Amino acid sequence: MLILKADDFSQWREQARALLSNHITPLEVSWTAASQPSLFGDVALPPVNAREQPLVSKAFLTLARTITCHRDLRKWELLYQLLFRLTHGEKHLLSISTDPLMLALVRMQQAIRRDAHKAKAFVRFREVNEGDVPHYIAWHQPDHFILPLVAPFFSRRFATMRWTILTPDQSVAWNGEALAYGPGVGAEHAPEEDALEDLWRDYYRATFNPARIKLKMMRREMPVRYWKNLPETGIIPDMLREAPERVAKMLAHTEGQTRSAADFIPPTQTLPELATAAKACQGCELHHTATQTVFGVGPTDARIMLVGEQPGNEEDRTGTPFIGPAGQLLDEALQHAGLSRESLYITNAVKHFRFLYKDSFRQHQSPSRYHVQACKPWLTAEIAAIKPKLILCLGNTAARALISPNFVMRDGRGVPLGEAPTLLATYHPSALLRLPETARAKAKEEFMTDLRCAAGWH
Repeated sequence: MLILKADDFSQWREQARALLSNHITPLEVSWTAASQPSLFGDVALPPVNAREQPLVSKAFLTLARTITCHRDLRKWELLYQLLFRLTHGEKHLLSISTDPLMLALVRMQQAIRRDAHKAKAFVRFREVNEGDVPHYIAWHQPDHFILPLVAPFFSRRFATMRWTILTPDQSVAWNGEALAYGPGVGAEHAPEEDALEDLWRDYYRATFNPARIKLKMMRREMPVRYWKNLPETGIIPDMLREAPERVAKMLAHTEGQTRSAADFIPPTQTLPELATAAKACQGCELHHTATQTVFGVGPTDARIMLVGEQPGNEEDRTGTPFIGPAGQLLDEALQHAGLSRESLYITNAVKHFRFLYKDSFRQHQSPSRYHVQACKPWLTAEIAAIKPKLILCLGNTAARALISPNFVMRDGRGVPLGEAPTLLATYHPSALLRLPETARAKAKEEFMTDLRCAAGWH
């Protein structure tokens, strides 16, 4: 039994290449951390056999680089198992979502993505006076080694700032031109509160919507262990106490000014009764121009629910969601991901087609936030009737209706959120059709990854 050490992707890759080229099976290898002392010294691997170097896909390399950020040391042996099987007759293993090895790796990938998402949401910089150029420092405690994954995001978001992010495992600094990584530090090295935090608390209080309070979800998405690093958490108790009075004032100012689908929801809310009632919906002005209401379709006990944006031209004429070009692409992708359309409930955030006439052609026009909100009671009723385990949001409109009004696909795609139901966002098929050739392949690969992830709930 070979006992090997690895702390990062490069170390693991070089050793895996040597093992693979010399036909050493996963059962003959055990992995540990490079920092862990060994009783028998370092193991000398046989040299890489240049004639025995099979090619691996870009998808494998992308997955492997992500998995190496996980804290569980089993990652090294799981990755070598995957590499060995891919190069020994199972070249399609990455697409078999039910394989136990793939299930374990996908769960690790999901945990890393959630952790990276939390870092992007909860890192708070504090200004430190160091000469004429301001320096901003943040301390964060992630579950995994995700700093290399999120640091490029912060370098783009705060490109003109000089900043440092400290974690117990690693640190990273940006000088405006390049990222530099260093050792981890403890929380005692984090700076004290700065003057900007009073401004941030004022902004947070001003944008707080008391009508959308969901305490259970808030604690789940913003775990208490992060609170000590977030200036806004100190005012949350006061805002919660003030919420009932603020909601009453909001209702007093808006009551009777607008209509929505809520005025047409039937008393008994089974799917057939909802579909029938929706035909008469006049919750917004779109019913004037659309041919008909396009309600959701699918089994009443579907474990997975797909939510798109709105019907297109063909859907508006036939009354069935996702049957146009985007629907055809979706059907093909679902089949490759191991999902059957007949087992899914498929609907849209908005039930009427919004369009503009252009040379007698009805050109798609994205629904506004008002249309999404006016139509949301139908979507909420569908979710309550079906009780899906997973809701897959196809595109920004669906994600903004169910996840956050400020959702951005490049930051939140592929990150499972919450439970019962879990929310997962990915691209809308029509967006893939509109992408240029150079970008389409990468986006389609990410789209398929998200569908295979969704298949795990089936």
